[in-house]
Amino acid sequence: MTYDAILYVSFGGPEGMEDVMPYLENVLRGRRVPEVRKQEVARHYEAVGGISPINRQNRQVIDALGPLLEERGLSLPIYFGNRNWNPLLPATMRQMASDGVRRALAFVTSAYSSYSGCRQYRENISSAREEAGDAAPRVDKIRVFYNHPLFIEANAERLLDALGEVPESMRDDAVILFTAHSLPAEMAAVSNYEAQLRETCRLVAGHRRAGSWKLVFQSRSGPPSQPWLEPDVCGEIARLAGDGTRQIVLAPVGFLSDHMEVLHDLDVEAADTAKSHGVSLVRSQTVGCHPAYLRMIAAMIEERVRPGGDRPALGERGAGPHTCPAGCCPKGRQQ
Repeated sequence: MTYDAILYVSFGGPEGMEDVMPYLENVLRGRRVPEVRKQEVARHYEAVGGISPINRQNRQVIDALGPLLEERGLSLPIYFGNRNWNPLLPATMRQMASDGVRRALAFVTSAYSSYSGCRQYRENISSAREEAGDAAPRVDKIRVFYNHPLFIEANAERLLDALGEVPESMRDDAVILFTAHSLPAEMAAVSNYEAQLRETCRLVAGHRRAGSWKLVFQSRSGPPSQPWLEPDVCGEIARLAGDGTRQIVLAPVGFLSDHMEVLHDLDVEAADTAKSHGVSLVRSQTVGCHPAYLRMIAAMIEERVRPGGDRPALGERGAGPHTCPAGCCPKGRQQ
């Protein structure tokens, strides 16, 4: 397959106070999120000057990715486009069309299959192509990578670093809570999101022979009447404390960067919950710019540019398809 560019696609985040509300309007458009919740999230950004780390980290990944591709003999320009804030996908797609790009390979910063983590990105890319017109390049998306050996390695090493912060006397009794973004239960029921997350947790825990662990969820934003994936991380911390647990390690395997939902929901809310219940809490970093994660991206690009080689995957679920099946990961009736 001949590709003449890479399209690096992410969620986006504000880079100043003036960006916060327009950014949140983009994120929440079409969703039934109470106004009070939107204002609450805006205050979270205000507490850090309105700047999310996500764009900075994505640029660091892109800068590191170029040389890794060169080492593999792949000289491909990398374009950066976001779903919700600058650089927005339509503008990036117009630039690609202007530059004469005809076929691009998209890496999306989401490791798991769900409407918001996979299908919506494909819809965003399709809409951006329509806006760019007839000169827009064809774009193919790289498969999900929740069970790629290098993704597991990066998360396992982050977890090992966090466990190293736990006093040795408490390490064997520490409970690991793997966290991921919650989804409406109806949306989760028509995707492989939860099953893939559990596989990632199992593989990461097994990679480092971790002890007791559990998958929990965070960052729900829907109305209380709408069922979302549970248990909630703060509720689980309180429950474990009641059972006598005194050391918890949070491992946010559902996220790739330490953006606001990690910085606030874990480092503020979960930390406050742990403190109020007398529990010691340590959080591992997300994969971020971990060398194994960067090598994974380069390897997955080469996998598509030079087909026919290995498609590595750990566990029992195997490597995901290059092309998503028709109708996969629907939104569901509620959002």
